Amino acid sequence: MNRQTRTFVVVTIATASAALASFGVYKAVASIPERRVEIATRHTVVAATELPLGTMLTRDSIKLVDWPEKTPVQGGFDSLEAVVDRGLIASVVANEPITENKLAAREAGAGLPPTITPGMRAISVKVNEVIGVAGFVVPGTRVDVVTVIDPNSQSQQDTISRIVVSNVQVLSAGTRYDQEEPKKDGQAIRSTVITLMVSPQDAERVALAQAEGQLMLTLRNPLDVEPSNTTGVRKAALFASTTPTPDAAKPRPSRPATRPAPVVAAPPEPAPAARQYTVETIRAAKRSEEVVR
Repeated sequence: MNRQTRTFVVVTIATASAALASFGVYKAVASIPERRVEIATRHTVVAATELPLGTMLTRDSIKLVDWPEKTPVQGGFDSLEAVVDRGLIASVVANEPITENKLAAREAGAGLPPTITPGMRAISVKVNEVIGVAGFVVPGTRVDVVTVIDPNSQSQQDTISRIVVSNVQVLSAGTRYDQEEPKKDGQAIRSTVITLMVSPQDAERVALAQAEGQLMLTLRNPLDVEPSNTTGVRKAALFASTTPTPDAAKPRPSRPATRPAPVVAAPPEPAPAARQYTVETIRAAKRSEEVVR
């Protein structure tokens, strides 16, 4: 048997041994009986499908599922009768637990009214794509309401723009169809009516501003809760930096002419002293110095 044949025989035996060993381990693992650990559970009411805000819950829209007993749902329910015929004040997704803080009172009904906080009021304003911030004013966002009023149509110098109410919550934007269709594609909600939740005093301000002028909505950051305290802007103030003020247009009073101060001649400078030179003179053996001017 040559060397090549011996190598082939060794490789074949090793491969067969490995295959037999793997098959034996597989059979041993497969023969181990399956052990199931029972976990204590309890029933919890969840949404059967996606439910928008204001939906009246029925037996077809909810279901009971097993939930781990060690991690119960805070404010959850364990029976369908506890949530049937109650309205949702917040939208939920499929298989999301139904909790007390997402439901209106049993006698409150469904729709928009249960979502209004006690002491507050809901008021609707007419908007378009520009006023509604290109459709990004959606339920749950917060906005400032700005009005532009021209008290005198003959003179537009008194036209003023000012924030009427600030940091108000948007309850709804358009109809339910307008809200559900864009959600499927992640697009902005385009509507012609926005419903705001305001106090009774702010409702009066918004109603008057809507009747007297045009309303605009400005979208706020949800973390920015400080009120917008402004004094408004008038049309004349827009050009204040380029239009001369009345004080600047008035001629300045002329000042009385003043006589120039007399010119005093400077005293003459003293004549420079004559220069003196010292000359050394040598006469025969005698040496002397003479001063020459």
